[in-house]
Amino acid sequence: MSTTQSERLRELLEPLVNSQGLDLEEIAVDSVGRKRVLRVVVDSDTGADLDRVADVSRALSAKLDETDAMGEGTYDLEVGTPGAERLLKEHRHYVRAVDRMVKFQLAEGGELIARILKVDDEGLDLEVPGVKGRKSTSRRLAFPEITRARVQVEFARKDKKDMTEEEEA
Repeated sequence: MSTTQSERLRELLEPLVNSQGLDLEEIAVDSVGRKRVLRVVVDSDTGADLDRVADVSRALSAKLDETDAMGEGTYDLEVGTPGAERLLKEHRHYVRAVDRMVKFQLAEGGELIARILKVDDEGLDLEVPGVKGRKSTSRRLAFPEITRARVQVEFARKDKKDMTEEEEA
């Protein structure tokens, strides 16, 4: 049974990434003109700061240098994190997105934007923001009801401390 280059690279690199306390979220080999680029996306429950990304990048580079996993020819290695508007694919991604606003594409059609409050093995407890001054509502969403989910960037979110101070005034 043949495996793709990405699968072989994952088998080679994932144990090394895990040994650094990170999860290997994504791996891709792309051609950009004549140049090849190996993109590796890492993350953890506590996030991956610049120092951790640099450390794992050096370790991956050394491992790749001692093997022929990338074949002949030059390539660039890019190691990064999923970014602010990450797709949620694995259970751990939803857990990491607790208290974040997420846009869901629903299996029944349509979409829903809501804040993840709690994650368990079956699905999510959500807070759906109210529209035009109405109160927010609670909703339960099972994983099979979700076809796609992406974290949304919030620029003007009030945290609970700010809301309490405003209510007291």
